[in-house]
Amino acid sequence: MKKHNDTYQSVRDERQYGPYWYSLLWRIIRPVLVLAGSLLVVAGIISSIWNAVYEEYLAPADEANHQEIAFNVESGQSLTRVANNLEAAGLIRNRTVFKYYCDFAGMGQKIQAGSYQLRPSMTMNEIAEQLTTGDGNPIVRNITLIPGWTIEEFAASLVEKGVLTDSAEFLELCKRGTAFADYYYIADVLKTGNIAQRRYTLEGYLAPDTYEVYVTATAEDIIRKLLSQTDRVYPAEFQTRAEELGMTMDEVITLASLIQKEAKDEDFAKTSAVFHNRLKKAMKLQSDVTIHYVTGLRKMSLDNDDLALSNPYNTYQVSGLPLGPICSPSKKAIEAALYPDETFIAENYLYFCAKDPESGELHFSRTLQEHEQAVSIYAPLWREYDAERGIE
Repeated sequence: MKKHNDTYQSVRDERQYGPYWYSLLWRIIRPVLVLAGSLLVVAGIISSIWNAVYEEYLAPADEANHQEIAFNVESGQSLTRVANNLEAAGLIRNRTVFKYYCDFAGMGQKIQAGSYQLRPSMTMNEIAEQLTTGDGNPIVRNITLIPGWTIEEFAASLVEKGVLTDSAEFLELCKRGTAFADYYYIADVLKTGNIAQRRYTLEGYLAPDTYEVYVTATAEDIIRKLLSQTDRVYPAEFQTRAEELGMTMDEVITLASLIQKEAKDEDFAKTSAVFHNRLKKAMKLQSDVTIHYVTGLRKMSLDNDDLALSNPYNTYQVSGLPLGPICSPSKKAIEAALYPDETFIAENYLYFCAKDPESGELHFSRTLQEHEQAVSIYAPLWREYDAERGIE
């Protein structure tokens, strides 16, 4: 009797509690299934949207087209202009998306000028990377004019570095100077009346610096680049100071060129003071570097024949400043020409000479007697310097 009752109770429990467990399990599983289904739907929507966006904006312009198209990026072109040109060439689908992509990826400022071979089948990223890597063919190069160089030395450097095939046109333009009369300071030089005697009209006016020029730059392009820099190294306040001294810009540049060749930076202002003091006393400047400019040799121990050279640049023969600048002076040399050392001016220093030719250090003297004593000490070093270089 008990066994029968147990079986009946079991059936009754199953009928009473079975639906409850199924319901409980369904309540647990149902939200999970709903969430999973929703995620699948959302993923499907996102995938559809992404595919649509990719096809419309991000995909290669034509994945099946592997033909190379010549594409040029000019120097100075903005990212917007490059993007516009890419879209017009059929290399990207959307210029705005390309621009934003480059900005976001940090490539916007890295696109290099050059000539490229691009394909419509390339992805936007592949195109951006190639444009930032460059085409391997530079369109610009650096040139340097060192303070103290003459026009002939600079021209030789341009030829040596392959910037110019020869120096003839460059030197002729610098000699005549007439092609650059639109620069006021060159126009003033052309009015001096001594152009026929000047070695180069533009000597001294090509500002020393390092410049970036196109590989296709002509001799005239290069000259104009350097002349334009002169505007920056000779500002309006320099012109005002020159007028206070009663000097023209040409006279300031000429004096600065002598200072540049005679001294190191630390002695510029002192050397300037000596020249200013001699000019005030109407003494010949007797600057050895003006003879070096005539002969083309840096001879430290000058003889009577050197001193007697008949040339408008020889300051042992002509009074005052030489005919024109003898090199390209630095801005520091120009400043020294305008602002000589006040102590040396007041104490009336009138002489200087080189100590060791290798160091460029100078010895300054007030009187001729002091100067001659210094010369007797250092002259053997000058003769030794010349002998070592085979200069007689």
